[in-house]
Amino acid sequence: MDKVTTGLWCDGTAEEQARFYTGLIPDSVMGDIMRAPVDYPGGAAGTVLTVAFTLAGRSFAMLNGGAGKPHSEAMSLSIDCADQAEVDHYWDAFIAHGGTAVQCGWLTDRWVVSWQIIPRRLLELMADPVHAPRAMAAMMTMVRIDVAALERAIAS
Repeated sequence: MDKVTTGLWCDGTAEEQARFYTGLIPDSVMGDIMRAPVDYPGGAAGTVLTVAFTLAGRSFAMLNGGAGKPHSEAMSLSIDCADQAEVDHYWDAFIAHGGTAVQCGWLTDRWVVSWQIIPRRLLELMADPVHAPRAMAAMMTMVRIDVAALERAIAS
């Protein structure tokens, strides 16, 4: 177990979310599923309380805590993508599963968790003081990041 685990609050969807995420992201596994031993104010005995899992080797825990704790873009998960094909793979999977495209490589999944789907090339360009201004200007016009369009922007 990691010393620090990212916790996500859910409204009864912890197991479904964890199974979707671990099925999508390589090197991810489901962990323990803790069920309520008795009836409690938020649910009945036997219902899922928490789900532990790893995404690409990082520890997460989801709590079926009920309504009232909505997610926001103040906390997001970022997927480092080797190339455009990987960007497209994750983007298409989230959107096909009820996600919503936002801007600049961001999307929210069907449970309103925010994700950044970022190609490494964008980070390389943003770290280069010569290319960063044009790369950023191009990125600001994008929803899904398009590596070829970034390359065209820095070449112009």
